[in-house]
Amino acid sequence: MQRRHFHKSLIAALAGLAFSSLAPAAMAQAAFPGNKPIRLIVPWNAGGSNDIAARAISNILSEQGIRVIVENVPGATGSIGMTRVANADPDGYTVGMGTSSTLSLIAQNLTNLKSEQFAPIARVTTDPLVLLVSTKGAATDIDSFLAHVKKNPGKITIGTPGNNNLNHYFAIMTGRVAGTEIIATPYTGGSKVVVDLAGRQIDAAVLKPSESKSQMDAGLVKPIAVFADERLKALPNVPTFKEKGMNVYPYGPLVQMAYLVAPASTPIQIRERLTTIFSSAILSPKFRALAAEGGALVDDLTGLALNREIETVQKSLGEVAKKVFPPADKK
Repeated sequence: MQRRHFHKSLIAALAGLAFSSLAPAAMAQAAFPGNKPIRLIVPWNAGGSNDIAARAISNILSEQGIRVIVENVPGATGSIGMTRVANADPDGYTVGMGTSSTLSLIAQNLTNLKSEQFAPIARVTTDPLVLLVSTKGAATDIDSFLAHVKKNPGKITIGTPGNNNLNHYFAIMTGRVAGTEIIATPYTGGSKVVVDLAGRQIDAAVLKPSESKSQMDAGLVKPIAVFADERLKALPNVPTFKEKGMNVYPYGPLVQMAYLVAPASTPIQIRERLTTIFSSAILSPKFRALAAEGGALVDDLTGLALNREIETVQKSLGEVAKKVFPPADKK
């Protein structure tokens, strides 16, 4: 009897120890983020598509009593801001907006960053890219623009947010389908690209629709072609390169996306809480409507599944870069 009682006491004591060791983690997850704001670093200028999405998420979460402060840290095609995320305290209070642009730099070894420095949280959007021109320029549609490119080989400038990324790739492919070369002109964000396009400082731009919507609505810039297989619901009158018989994917399909990450060593309980928090905003009707207006797609890709997608996109971008970007770009 005494031995049985001892065994029961031992089991109860061990169970108590297990509960006591798990309780703080569970309590910490439930309490996070408390009254402390989460800093969301966007590695691009204010006013671009990623900044717009981040601020929409921040506003939605504020309605839930969660404070998210958006901080723009542009430069080096996203590398400067994402380096700050990688080096932040892994306490869940710093997250960053990763993009295919930074993945492209990682794939080409043009940055010291590695994907292993980040813990994927949730995908924000998958985004189409479009070719835009100024409404006061020489071309008003894709056919007249390509004819203009052919008549001016090596002289037409196409602005892109960053370089050696998907925008840069499509700028080069625009020249190639015209049978010549263009001058790719990199900026630190889409908002600066569209301003210079409207002011005719550059001839064209490769951007997301959301980055140029206000200028489109104001009649300053015009989308003339979509880098996709199908027309966008948000831009039903804009043709695709494919329907024009022009292949801008000669090396296989590519994905432009934005996603949220935390520093790699962030505890799993906090990662899960971050995923819950940000997914609630990303999948909300309000954010979905905003994304659809800009022609972007929203899904529920998170955690390990998102990590696999990041690896796939990075590998694809690395293979394509070898065939498209000239060695002179890799200084």
